[in-house]
Amino acid sequence: YKLYLMKKLLLLLLFIPLISFGQNENTKKNEKESLIPFATIEDVPLFPGCETVPKSKRRDCFQNKMNRHIIQNFRYPEFAQKNGIQGRVFVQFIIGKDGNISDIRSRGPHGSLERAAERIIEKLPKMTPGYTNGLPVRVPFSIPITFNLR
Repeated sequence: YKLYLMKKLLLLLLFIPLISFGQNENTKKNEKESLIPFATIEDVPLFPGCETVPKSKRRDCFQNKMNRHIIQNFRYPEFAQKNGIQGRVFVQFIIGKDGNISDIRSRGPHGSLERAAERIIEKLPKMTPGYTNGLPVRVPFSIPITFNLR
């Protein structure tokens, strides 16, 4: 049954594009650094293992590595399974100037699914930061994680 769920998740992940989101309009006034959206950044953050990939293929490498990470770290919450809770959780986070992940937020149909999705993102490895004009920048990123019982 778990293998069946994993296969379904894999299929869903392969067809769900990564979603990047724009700058946060509610940033603090004293915050000097802006967020550069993943979709428009000059040099995208690099997932470990994508460093030697040609620049033109780095977004695809990032997406593939992210999907693989989600699949490898996916665990359906027991409470959600027992209670038939399913749905899509949108997770947003920041890839910092130092390559660390921070400011993880999620929105989904139930808290147990949100916590499970956040746990997956918390396990992301340190990355090479994104760059614009030769300087490291903070990059917001968003991805949907689908929890589906069948």
